This record gives sequence, structure tokens and C-alpha cells, in this order.
Amino acid sequence: MVISLFAAPAARAQSLVDPTKVAPEYREAAEKRRAEQLRQRECAQKADTAKILPRDRTAYLNQCLDALAAKH
Repeated sequence: MVISLFAAPAARAQSLVDPTKVAPEYREAAEKRRAEQLRQRECAQKADTAKILPRDRTAYLNQCLDALAAKH
């Protein structure tokens, strides 16, 4: 039971998509997904650094992602 408690957080973590490991016809979509995952991860790290409360985290992440989208 103790082992399952420590393994649970690792199971929830989503790994980054590797575009080189998908079929060529899906590579463009995989590259877009990886870019989105990197943006989300960057905003999550900013939220962690700013010590955003869990109740405010979603709003913070949405604002961060909107700001990144506006830059591009």
C-alpha cells in the first residue's frame, strides 16, 4: 500500500510527446502538441515559483498561456 502511494504521482505525470517516435503522417500534430506541452510546463513552473495558491492556479495558468499566445 505504501508503494502505491509513492507511485501515484509518477503515474499522473504526462511525458512530453516525442515527434520522432510517431508515424510521419502524425509528426506535424506531435510537434504542435509538444510545443503546447512546453508552454504549459513553462507556465506551471512560473506558478510554482510565484507560489500561486491551488485555488488561483487555473486562472493564473490561463492568463499565462494567453500571454504566451499573444506573444506569438
